Amino acid sequence: MNRSSGRVSALLVFGLVLAGCATKPRQLMPTPVLYQEPNGQVLFDRLAAEQQRPEVDLLYITNRAAEEDPESSLPYGQTRRKGMVFGSAQVRMVPGIDWKTLEAQSRLAERTREVALELGAVDEMGAFPREPYKILPTRQGKLGRDPGEMREFAETKAAFQGEIQRRLASSPKKEVMLYVHGFNETFATSAFTAAELCHFFGRDQVCSFFTWPASSTGNFLISYTTTTESAEYAVDHLKKTLRMIAATPGVERIQLLAHSRGTAVLLNALRELMIESIAAGREPADVYRIDNLVLLSPDIDVDIAGQKITGFVSDPDLTRAWPNDALPHLLNGRLTIYASPDDRALLVSRILFRSRNRVGQLRPEDIAPEMQTYFGNLGRVDLITFTGERTDLFGHSYFTTNPKVSSDLVQLIRFGRNPDDPERNLLRTGPATWEFRAEADVR
Repeated sequence: MNRSSGRVSALLVFGLVLAGCATKPRQLMPTPVLYQEPNGQVLFDRLAAEQQRPEVDLLYITNRAAEEDPESSLPYGQTRRKGMVFGSAQVRMVPGIDWKTLEAQSRLAERTREVALELGAVDEMGAFPREPYKILPTRQGKLGRDPGEMREFAETKAAFQGEIQRRLASSPKKEVMLYVHGFNETFATSAFTAAELCHFFGRDQVCSFFTWPASSTGNFLISYTTTTESAEYAVDHLKKTLRMIAATPGVERIQLLAHSRGTAVLLNALRELMIESIAAGREPADVYRIDNLVLLSPDIDVDIAGQKITGFVSDPDLTRAWPNDALPHLLNGRLTIYASPDDRALLVSRILFRSRNRVGQLRPEDIAPEMQTYFGNLGRVDLITFTGERTDLFGHSYFTTNPKVSSDLVQLIRFGRNPDDPERNLLRTGPATWEFRAEADVR
């Protein structure tokens, strides 16, 4: 097949993604290898009796506007809201299933009954003021904010943080997991992924998701362009969200996971937060308490991603006042990137942007030796490449559809195991690169 026909095929694939996947019924993701019977690890060992129920209760925050289509059952749609709202979203396990049955089915490599996901009650708990916030002249002849609006902001922020604290009180781990989705996702599908991750992380942390108005219908080229700009629009709101979570009393750690185009949203938000912290002379790791930062199938240009991640190193003026000319500490844990050269969805993104490479398609040999050494010296940065059987149609969601990959993600987030831990069964291919071993059944 020549290059032009390959590009046409890729674009057709992309259109099929947009046309079908967002509305397709979602089955609960396959059981990660490390939990599979008969010798798998215990999935739920610290949940109180009152928490042992099939549905997953998620905290959400969004800048999606309310759904206006009367034919839709979704609470929020694809258009942008001038501000943020937060609340609780229930994801149910259907058809009717009790806790013991769900627990048993969640440990089987081949399930004996269907377990599907359905969006349940969505309860909006608070709305931040409409943006842009009002400005008023002060007595000193300057400009200031409207006091009433500032009270509204403070009350909503307190309510949001209070809800996090309420959930922390019943969580075995005093940490927050926040998932950021990518392109072609609805409020429901992003909730489903967050619920699946929460379930197999053991349900022992505050589980939340940030959902932004990514397109999921219409002409795929136009939708992808719209999504790219909506992703830019979401950066400021995600930044505010992360700042509020980190400032919530009782939060000891934050686990951040982003998929596809959502990785660009998250990296841009974090970059702005890191600059804020560095400019104030405070260690970002201490301010934001981010443990793991996980980029799943990142839909971002490799050079842009590198700049976002290491830009502070190449900006001496930014860190001029830092003690002893040392570099700021950004994370308490690791930056982990999951990539696959067989990711067909990212092939289209690469074509559309004329990108040299997308991060989510990187192989170890794509990283020059000097950059391998660079990231090795930077430390705690891992590129994990997956090649093998495609377990979803386009090879873009293997972190949930492939039990070996999801198992490794659980080892990282739930158990805090480093990539060289034998339990993760990864093969080192360079100072900062790893691959999955061929033995699919080895835990």
